[in-house]
Amino acid sequence: MWKENIIYSSELILVSFPTSPWLKVPLFLLFLVTYLFVLLENLVITLTVWVTGSLHKPMYYFLGTMSFLETWYISVTVPKMLAGFLLHLNTTSFLGYMTQFYFFISLTCTECVLLAVMAYDHYVAIYWPLHYPVMMTIGFCVQLTISSWVSGFTISMTKVYFISQVASCGNNILNHFFCDVSPILKLACMDFSMAELVDFALAIIILVFPLSATVLSYVFIVSTILHIPSATGQWKAFSTCASHLTVVVIFYTTVIFMYVRPRAIISFNSNKLISVICAVFTPMPNPIIYCLRNKEVKDAIRKTMASG
Repeated sequence: MWKENIIYSSELILVSFPTSPWLKVPLFLLFLVTYLFVLLENLVITLTVWVTGSLHKPMYYFLGTMSFLETWYISVTVPKMLAGFLLHLNTTSFLGYMTQFYFFISLTCTECVLLAVMAYDHYVAIYWPLHYPVMMTIGFCVQLTISSWVSGFTISMTKVYFISQVASCGNNILNHFFCDVSPILKLACMDFSMAELVDFALAIIILVFPLSATVLSYVFIVSTILHIPSATGQWKAFSTCASHLTVVVIFYTTVIFMYVRPRAIISFNSNKLISVICAVFTPMPNPIIYCLRNKEVKDAIRKTMASG
């Protein structure tokens, strides 16, 4: 009987960043420049890996795939936020909300698995150097990449399905700048324990398992590096995976801080600030981290830009 009195909200309002009118333009320009910069650097790396024959190797193939993923990752949230700043388009339908949430969480889950795949690639390169060409064939790399995307998007579909069954009613104002799980559960006026349980269980699968695989890979990597007799050899082996390890630490630090907590939390402005770091600014240093430590990629980018 109680459920019959639920009033479903067909239109949702994202508060975004309520600021003084004079701050909206500077914030718009800040996020626009950041967005364009992330797009440019990731597109350059993707194109460089695609057209440069010397980079047609598993490590660079995964790097190009990661750059391609992060191009879409930031494009899911920032354009909508920019429209809110400039055109005051802060409303969205429930279907639009769940669609943006699905693609954002799918790309996040895919990146979790892809980072684990890249860790495995480094492990094989350092732990089994003589068997590397046989084990990491192009066909196997393609299979690993497809598995990353399929697992990320499939698990997210299940998460979104259960969360979308939670009715929101009455208040339709969400204190956030993009479509995420906590704000929508905060509006729930029915029992959402099943949605939380499914979300938690799938988070364990898509976060803990890839992270465990990544950590295990680096345990073997570090163990192998320590057994290399020369300091030069140790440094060369470590520098091969240092960039990836840095990206892993940055990514998981922000993701764990955002999502390993009760789901129906109040979206305080401080949480929105962390969300900005996770969704907007975290993808920005990744291409720089990878390229600054890799002479082969930097040389290839120079040639690509010069030929263009």
